[in-house]
Amino acid sequence: MHVNMNTSTIMWGLLFGSIGVGFFTYGRKQRKIVPLVSGIVLIAYPYFVTNPYAEAGIGTVLMAVPYFVRL
Repeated sequence: MHVNMNTSTIMWGLLFGSIGVGFFTYGRKQRKIVPLVSGIVLIAYPYFVTNPYAEAGIGTVLMAVPYFVRL
């Protein structure tokens, strides 16, 4: 199995993973499911996406989900 990791994918993963930790912490403390799930997905998805453009696009969409979906 060949993993294509370069600096940009690592940096995007670090950025979105850090934001995911913030969403997860907020969702857990406020007992809100949307930021909690969004945080978990933001933490996990960089392990599966190796294209830096796709990683940036998916991360941006996942960061916007808690703003538009209020439960």
